Amino acid sequence: MYEVDYGVIGGSGFYSLPSFKKTGEINIKTPFGNPSDDFVLGELSGKKVAFLARHGRHHTISPTEVNFRANIYAFKLLGVKAIISASAVGSLKEEIHPGDMVVPDQLFDRTRHREDTFFGEGIVAHISFAKPFCEKLRQRLLKSLSKNKISFHRSGTYLCMEGPQFSTQAESLFYKSMGMSIIGMTNLQEAKLSREAEICYATLALVTDYDCWHPVEEEVKIETVLEIMEKNTKNAQKVICDVIREDSLDDCECHHALKNAIVTDKAQWKISTYRKLKPLLLKWEERNGK
Repeated sequence: MYEVDYGVIGGSGFYSLPSFKKTGEINIKTPFGNPSDDFVLGELSGKKVAFLARHGRHHTISPTEVNFRANIYAFKLLGVKAIISASAVGSLKEEIHPGDMVVPDQLFDRTRHREDTFFGEGIVAHISFAKPFCEKLRQRLLKSLSKNKISFHRSGTYLCMEGPQFSTQAESLFYKSMGMSIIGMTNLQEAKLSREAEICYATLALVTDYDCWHPVEEEVKIETVLEIMEKNTKNAQKVICDVIREDSLDDCECHHALKNAIVTDKAQWKISTYRKLKPLLLKWEERNGK
């Protein structure tokens, strides 16, 4: 197993980091299939970093098609302790403007066609997910945003929709009325699977538009989204580099998420499932389940 300090997942329009010294690329096979692309390995300020383009480096994978299990499992194989996700989102609040950034603290699931757990098939686990993002990693993102005087919001609920189509006006107005803050298509599965893999995970959300609820935003236009996204990307890269320069997150409660979560007694573990999940279970192998 490799020992990489940080994983970075780049979303739409986010495919690299400044000051990143590339040392190579690696293609990782997993029991859950192939990740979105090869992992780009390198160093930044003495930290080992693995970068993955969520939709593939040529953006050939739709949100529904992303193999989230393979992506997070591969990060686990690389020994990653923390993942920072950069994601384009729409705003569902007047005060969250296009061009702003949000560090969400909650998630709401509106997806329908996606695998979002490693467990099942003979080994059952129920992780705690009340607080879906790593608070230590969130605070590091907030610290950098404040230092760099970037317009940001320190909390909010990220609604994860299925996509790839944008919302209807009825949907957008409903989500707004329910108090959601931002809307995107990818982070729910990443957060759940990272917690199961005992990896810290936080999102830096880049606001590109007001979604279609807004009276001046009758429909989301991809041209406008891409233009704002380009402006946001440089700031996001700066923030992520700041976080990586800090001490590694060597110990966090996220790294012990499975401690009391595995409810299947070890004697009953299905051997084929155990072999598939061994990188996740190895630390707890000596512990008998309930």
